[in-house]
Amino acid sequence: MTTTDLNMDSYWLPFTPNRHFKQQPRVFVAASGMHFTTDTGQQVLDGISSLWCVTAGHNRKPINEAIKAQLDTLDYATAFQAGNDKAFAAAKMVADLAPGDLNKVLFCSSGSEAADTALKLALAYHRARGEGHRNIFIGREKGYHGVGFGGMSVGGIPANRKVFGAALLPRVDHLRFTHDPVQHAYYNGVEPQSEEDLLAELEQRILPLHSPENVAAIIVEPIAGSAGWYVPPQGYLKRLRQICDQHGILLIFDEVITGFGRLGVSFAADYFDVVPDMLTFAKGVSNGVIPLGGVVCRDKLYAAMMNTNAPEHVIEFFHGYTYSGHPVACAAAIATLNVFKQEQLFARAGQMGKLLGDALHAAFKGMPGVVSVRTLGLAGAVEVAPLAGAPGKRAYDIFLDCFQKGLLVRPAGENIVLCPAFVVEPAQIEQMVATLAASIKSRV
Repeated sequence: MTTTDLNMDSYWLPFTPNRHFKQQPRVFVAASGMHFTTDTGQQVLDGISSLWCVTAGHNRKPINEAIKAQLDTLDYATAFQAGNDKAFAAAKMVADLAPGDLNKVLFCSSGSEAADTALKLALAYHRARGEGHRNIFIGREKGYHGVGFGGMSVGGIPANRKVFGAALLPRVDHLRFTHDPVQHAYYNGVEPQSEEDLLAELEQRILPLHSPENVAAIIVEPIAGSAGWYVPPQGYLKRLRQICDQHGILLIFDEVITGFGRLGVSFAADYFDVVPDMLTFAKGVSNGVIPLGGVVCRDKLYAAMMNTNAPEHVIEFFHGYTYSGHPVACAAAIATLNVFKQEQLFARAGQMGKLLGDALHAAFKGMPGVVSVRTLGLAGAVEVAPLAGAPGKRAYDIFLDCFQKGLLVRPAGENIVLCPAFVVEPAQIEQMVATLAASIKSRV
């Protein structure tokens, strides 16, 4: 089958320039290991874990078999007023991996749902404690927390917000972005240093403006992944934790991208040695094969919600989704987490991350047209100078050229991001870097 056999009139592709796509379709029909197969038979090296999801590689037999067995046993069961065995087991595995006393798991189907779940839980928690006046949220510029109205409101990517501004949450503010294009142009496997106090504005303007006792939560990505892999300066997240503790504000880490091994450890919270009050996850938890997301929160949030004078038959938290704790998705998660453990893939991600970081800096630092190379864990971004009057066009053209050469990369603004699966081989890292280098050289 080729694209000439496909009727592409009905499917509206997400986050895609559909008019241009129809002129030059890119259609996958199979995948295995580190490669896709297109409808034309081309092999494409997956340099982005299929949007940070397929971290154990494509077409993993243990995960596939677990899904098949679950379908033959319990295909679906409502999560309302009943549970299923796989949901309880998956929640325990996630909680065991999470840092500190993050032990209570709420399941959903995506990172977007997870972000909105966390925001709702923050409001409900404060209300349960008699502090219902805490209803202000603080996000961060260039942050991404999905495409629900809550997540868009606390998110800080302008293109995701501008069309929907009138419907966004009203009581939201944003921290300034952490990246300094001069000081932080190049870093490899370390947190950058900052001469400026990037949280001074939070303490001196944002919190006094709203009054700290009105703030419910601050939500950040430990590393700004969707915007282009921007690592916060050394000590930034620890100080943010201290400020939240000082004022009774909940701290939420969005770990949809960084969770489950991307930095060589279970979560970015572990890497940065900061325990948030809630942590959102999705993507890699099920290797992307079945949609699954969730929130894992500290014991104190659950305890506060259970500490109610209402009769026992009354629901404590009026929230949930039809597919919360879906048995097939949870079976996929259990199998995925077992593969991670058995093959020691988190540690392998750390090892391969060093190879990727070294290769990207060796190839691109000083290359004409490249203005920044940023790497930490098994991910890196190469930022190119924009074309005058056409923001994002150069990176998009590089993405197209790489695809034609058999490599899938991710354009994000002026950045080209590489974030391969943890099973990537050193020779494949070399191939990715060489292909990207050839594409950039031909367009700068």
